[in-house]
Amino acid sequence: MIIFTLSFYEQMDDIISSINEGGILLDTILYHMGSLFHSLGKFSDAIRVYERCLKILEKECGKGSALLREPLLGLAKALQAKRRPREAIPVYKRVVDILEKKKGVNSVEVCEPLHSLGNLLLSIGETEDARLHLQRVLEIHKESYGEKDGRTGLALCSFAEALCAKGDMDGAIAMYKKGLEVIKDANDIPLHDDSVEMARLHLAELLHTSGRLREGREVLQESHLINQKRWGIGHPSSVAHLMNLATSYSRSKNYIEAERLLRTSLNIMSKSLGPANQATTVPMVHLAVILFHLKQFEEAESLALEAWRIREITFGPESGPVGEALDCLVAIQAVLERDEGEMLEKLKRVLRIQERLMGRNSEEVAITLHKIVFYLDKLGKNDEKVPYQRRLSVLTTKLNKKFIF
Repeated sequence: MIIFTLSFYEQMDDIISSINEGGILLDTILYHMGSLFHSLGKFSDAIRVYERCLKILEKECGKGSALLREPLLGLAKALQAKRRPREAIPVYKRVVDILEKKKGVNSVEVCEPLHSLGNLLLSIGETEDARLHLQRVLEIHKESYGEKDGRTGLALCSFAEALCAKGDMDGAIAMYKKGLEVIKDANDIPLHDDSVEMARLHLAELLHTSGRLREGREVLQESHLINQKRWGIGHPSSVAHLMNLATSYSRSKNYIEAERLLRTSLNIMSKSLGPANQATTVPMVHLAVILFHLKQFEEAESLALEAWRIREITFGPESGPVGEALDCLVAIQAVLERDEGEMLEKLKRVLRIQERLMGRNSEEVAITLHKIVFYLDKLGKNDEKVPYQRRLSVLTTKLNKKFIF
């Protein structure tokens, strides 16, 4: 279906390119083309089409027309997706300026571009400007909808993100809790709504980071219960919730409960997708790690080997998922005292993968280099060890960290 769609829109693009500027309804066609290109991940094409659409609208309606709103927002989002945030910022600001002049500075229509702009500024570290924009969204929502409306609750949660970015963890937690309470009491936004679910996950992570593990786990359990109520027990959508809970229990060193949740997750995935589907390897690797902590090394090794096999078939031998499975496997096999030469070769492959995906100077690379040096020393391969050891020394100094195993 995707292949057909791409081919179809490539033909449409050729046709549109041959039409002179100002053709009948061309701006509308171009806008929809931009949206479709964006949805297909063809962001450069989306940017080009949106810009042409805007050129036509500006000529026909003027540069301050409210009709520019949608294509401008489309352009800004495409620029953002293309990782050109600095170019997207003035586009969002232009939408805000147009809507303020046409609808008024306190119009709720101003909130969408303000919210998008605030989130973009958060992503590039401009936290103070982001806070001001998101606070303004919150004030407009309070004035327009009242303080007990679910939309105001979502605005509170968005503002909490800005507080978190500023380093006010306690303030962010309190704001998230207040926002989620407003949403629950208002009962005008479904509790399973994606935005509400994301707010709960952000709150849970903040609580865990702050050391308030029990409170964080309660939020995760609430999300799990909401999902169960919507889809029923054992639905594949519950796996993400079960794994989040397992991670929480693991942080509290309750490996028994984490094991139970991960076995449930693996069973659900195997039944719904088949045991050889790559998606099953996610709970599989996590379960292997938990079994390692429980000193059930043989089963842990079996799971890690199976995850490695499935991922290698699915993603290829030099892929990131394979590197993760191999790293897990080596840790388990080290305790089981498997062949050290074979473990060394696995680690060298992990190193190649990490260098490509994370960079030669990453902390992950330093950790793997340490392991390689350890095994080369143990195997008496001193000549081969020297370049790895030299590189590890330089990288340790650069990262200003001491790695102990």
